[in-house]
Amino acid sequence: MMRSDPENKLGSAKKLKADLHIHTAEDPCDHIPYTATRLIDTAAELGFEVLSVTNHTALTFDRKLESYAGRRGILLIPGTEIIASKSHVLIINPALKTIRSRYDLAEIPRLKADQSLFIAPHPFFFLARSLQANLFPLLPYFDALEFTSYYHPLINHNKKALRTAALHNKPIIANSDAHNLWQIGKTYSLIEAKKDIPSIIEAVKEGRLEIRTSPFSMAQIGWSFMKAVTFDRIWHTLKL
Repeated sequence: MMRSDPENKLGSAKKLKADLHIHTAEDPCDHIPYTATRLIDTAAELGFEVLSVTNHTALTFDRKLESYAGRRGILLIPGTEIIASKSHVLIINPALKTIRSRYDLAEIPRLKADQSLFIAPHPFFFLARSLQANLFPLLPYFDALEFTSYYHPLINHNKKALRTAALHNKPIIANSDAHNLWQIGKTYSLIEAKKDIPSIIEAVKEGRLEIRTSPFSMAQIGWSFMKAVTFDRIWHTLKL
């Protein structure tokens, strides 16, 4: 699953510090306390080289934001987290011309594009609109499964994701799924690729990446749980 390139065929490839699942204040579904530019500033200070802002049902990406990230040394890749049959699906570098508020899981094969990266986010996490059993019939259409930052040694749904990825020969990519700045840098990936979108997409699909992670404390798990089931739910209801 995790492969290296012993013959060094990748030319100028290096291990890029990357997080391809982060939410910002521009998210239409959640209350996030920081903007995309604030995220970029924080990530740059932590040495990130690749980011994707993946707000729910939206594409938070334009040339101005892309240029701002570039000046901070970060390659910003377009991304979104769509809602399909009440489950979340990450699409990095989507080919979609517009992004709808709702999809059906049956549409996933049609939405798939070679230029894009389809990731199953937090696939077995019990709260976060995860795919759960719906993932298995759709596995051929997913390029990678996510190792999410939301875990503790005693509560770790990533274990099932790791087992599933190994059994089905799928890469695992580590992302923060950050909704708060303190989450940035707790879980991320090192992607062995040139610093351009096609190379990064290809590298993830081929499993040329490494996980870097540290677990949440029990206090952070508890805080995240309470925020998800109270304030964020109220906010989401008001936004609708």
